[in-house]
Amino acid sequence: MEFIEVNHKVVRRLPRWSEKKQEEDTGQHVFIIGCKGIPASYGGFETFAEKLTEHRKSEEIHYHVARMAEDTLHYEYNGAECFDVKSPQIGAARAIWYDVAALHASIRWCRRNHGIKHPIFYVLACRIGPFIGYFKKEIQKIGGIFYLNPDGHEWKRSKWNWFVRRYWKISEKWMVKQADLVICDSMHIRSYIQKQYEEYHPRTEFLSYGSDIPFTESEEKRESRRKYAQWLREKEVTAGEYYLSVSRFVPENNFECMIREFMVSDTKRDFVIITTHDKRFFHTLEKRLQFSKDTRIRFVGTVYDMELLRQIRKNAYAYLHGHEVGGTNPSLLESLGTTELNLLLDVGFNREVAQTGALYWTKTRGNLAALIQSAEAMCKEEIHAIGKQAKIRIRESYQWEDIVEKYEALFLNCGAETT
Repeated sequence: MEFIEVNHKVVRRLPRWSEKKQEEDTGQHVFIIGCKGIPASYGGFETFAEKLTEHRKSEEIHYHVARMAEDTLHYEYNGAECFDVKSPQIGAARAIWYDVAALHASIRWCRRNHGIKHPIFYVLACRIGPFIGYFKKEIQKIGGIFYLNPDGHEWKRSKWNWFVRRYWKISEKWMVKQADLVICDSMHIRSYIQKQYEEYHPRTEFLSYGSDIPFTESEEKRESRRKYAQWLREKEVTAGEYYLSVSRFVPENNFECMIREFMVSDTKRDFVIITTHDKRFFHTLEKRLQFSKDTRIRFVGTVYDMELLRQIRKNAYAYLHGHEVGGTNPSLLESLGTTELNLLLDVGFNREVAQTGALYWTKTRGNLAALIQSAEAMCKEEIHAIGKQAKIRIRESYQWEDIVEKYEALFLNCGAETT
C-alpha cells in the first residue's frame, strides 16, 4: 500500500484504471466531472466534491472524482476514487479539454466494467455544450444517466469577451437540453432554467450548496487562535477593527464599488481584502480610485488555511459581499456562519440565502457608504441580533449533512429513471 501527498493531504495511491481487474459491482457509481479535484484547495465545486465524499453515509455509493492535473495519478481520498486528467496549458480552453477528457475516460472505464449498472455522470458547469450530444448518446449506450449543475450565469461575467459569453450561453442551452436532471443550488437559478428553456421541459431539482456548523468557542483549536494572533501582527490589523472581503478578484464581485464607497465613508476601521492578485485589474482599479492613498484599504494576499480564515472572519467587524453573478456562493455561507454583521449586495441570489440575517446595499453611489455609516452606529446588541438570524439560517437550511443526505437519496433512486 503506497501513500502520496496531494494538495498537502496524504492519500492512498490506487492502480490506474487500465491496471484494474473487472469486477461485478452492484453499487451506484457516480462520476463527478468539472471540478478541479479533491483534496480541495479552493473553489466552490471543489469544496462541494470534498464535502459530498466526506459526509458520505451510504456504502452503496461509489464516487469517482476527476482532477485537473499534469500527471495521471489514481488515488483514494474520502473513500472516493480520484483520477487525474492530464490537461494541456491552452488558456481558457483548458477547462473544456479537461471536461471532455474526463467524461471520455469515465465512460470508457464503465464500458470495460460491465457489472456497473446505470452510472451517473454529474457534470459541474456548462462548458462542453458542443460535445454533449455525442456524450449523451455514449452515456445512453451503457445505461448511464447525465446530471448537470449549471452553476450561475457564467455568460454574464465581465471578464469574458462577446464571443466567449456567446459560447457560454449556447453551451448552457445545449447542456440543459440533453440533461436527464438539472440540479440547481439556487432557487433563482432553478427558476431561470425552467423559464429560459421551457421548450425542453427540463427536469430540475433544488439542492443547495452547504456549510459546516460554526464552531463554538470550546471547539475552536488553540493553534488556529495562535495563527490568527500572528496573522494580525504580520498584517498590522486589529481584531474587531476591520471590514472584510474574501473572494476572487474579478469585476463582477464589485470590488470597485466596495472600495470606492469605503473610501468616502468616515469609518476609522480598515477594509481587509483577502484575494488573489490580478495585476491588470489591480492597476486598473488603482488608476480609477487611487486607493493606495487611503491607508484603510488593505490588500493582504490569500489565506488557504481554513481554520485561520475562520478566525479572520469571526473577528471582523463586518463582512462586505459584492457577488452578483452565480447561485449560492460558498464565501457568503461561510461569512453568515461566522461573521456577526454582513453587508450584502442586494441581488436575488444573496437575499435568497441570507434573508433577515444581513443588511443590503445597492451599487447606487453613496448607498454602501451610508450603510457603512449606519453599521458604525450600531450597538453590540443590534449586531448580535442580526448575526443570530444569519446563523439560524445556516443551521436550518445549509448544513452539509442534510444536503449530502438529499444527494444520496437522489443518486440511489436514479435506477427508477432507467426503467
